[in-house]
Amino acid sequence: MKNTFGNQFSVTIFGESHGEAIGVVIDGLAAGIHLDMDFINAMMDKRKAKGRISTQRKESDALHIVSGYFEGYTTGTPLTILIENTNMRSGDYTKTKNRLRPSHADYTADVKYSGYQDYRGGGHFSGRITAPLVAAGAIAMQVLQQKGILIGSHIAQCHTIKDQPFAQEEELLEQQLRQMNTSDLAVLDETAAQAMRTQIEEAAMQGDSVGGILESAILHLPAGIGEPFFDSMESRLSHLLFSVPAVKGVEFGLGFAFCDRYGSEVNDAIIYDGKVKTRTNHNGGINGGISNGMPVLIKTVIKPTPSIYKEQDTIDKETHEAVKLTIQGRHDPAIIHRARIVVDAVLAIGILDMLMERSATMEMQK
Repeated sequence: MKNTFGNQFSVTIFGESHGEAIGVVIDGLAAGIHLDMDFINAMMDKRKAKGRISTQRKESDALHIVSGYFEGYTTGTPLTILIENTNMRSGDYTKTKNRLRPSHADYTADVKYSGYQDYRGGGHFSGRITAPLVAAGAIAMQVLQQKGILIGSHIAQCHTIKDQPFAQEEELLEQQLRQMNTSDLAVLDETAAQAMRTQIEEAAMQGDSVGGILESAILHLPAGIGEPFFDSMESRLSHLLFSVPAVKGVEFGLGFAFCDRYGSEVNDAIIYDGKVKTRTNHNGGINGGISNGMPVLIKTVIKPTPSIYKEQDTIDKETHEAVKLTIQGRHDPAIIHRARIVVDAVLAIGILDMLMERSATMEMQK
């Protein structure tokens, strides 16, 4: 099992949905970094379930830092964060443990771990494990913000409801990012926000779920970050994004919309305006796997939550007989509004790791 990502800024996650605790170990943080716990807790709050559009499992997600932190500052040693699980109903999963849930990892986990995995609440495959990812990402965001780098996402689409897209002008885009980072339901158009809430609530009443698309932007990232080919910026960030449960698609810049355009339409003309820039940003701030100084633009597809209350067809894993499944427990009718801070977090982890690699390389070239 591989639970560690990163070379310079290394993150290791651990725990299960219904275990005693979940957590993260962060290695590579320099000594003397002041951690703003109010900021970190605010980021954790964005991932929490709220209202009728989320699961009714409520967790405090109180962070317990047990190493690498002393008197408000990092010590330079591995920083370990524990988050207790306090609101489990494991009995909801016992009755149907042999009935493989469609679109979950029940079957694949059973094969990989020979039946020894913790099946309760999805175990280690649960979206619950994204809580320590957000904690690590919030720390990465603090470091990046000190360098002027901003990361934010909005719900570009929830089921059939679309929000307005991010602005093309960097100054206006920065205003939008700051707006997104203070909102519970991250949208630019409040009318769309209300329509999204209504659609999620209607899906919940029908025992169903919905998905959507997140649009993310990384602002003020300097040119020259990333590598060609195997460690391209797209490769590294995609690796992290696809580690988030329910992510099924990622595109950079125009992405799949490149397919029906001419090169003359989508090539980004290069200009000089106090610094090297491009007139348009169809490539989403990346050329040759390396940042070009323009905003990095990414879209991420979040599938509908697979835990639905409608009766479904499956099999009994022991007898291989066809059976009907009606799930129990508390589940989200949509996770896109909670997933957006997880996406921001993993983007921050990836960018900080690549930025630290670049800094190390530049230092060695002196």
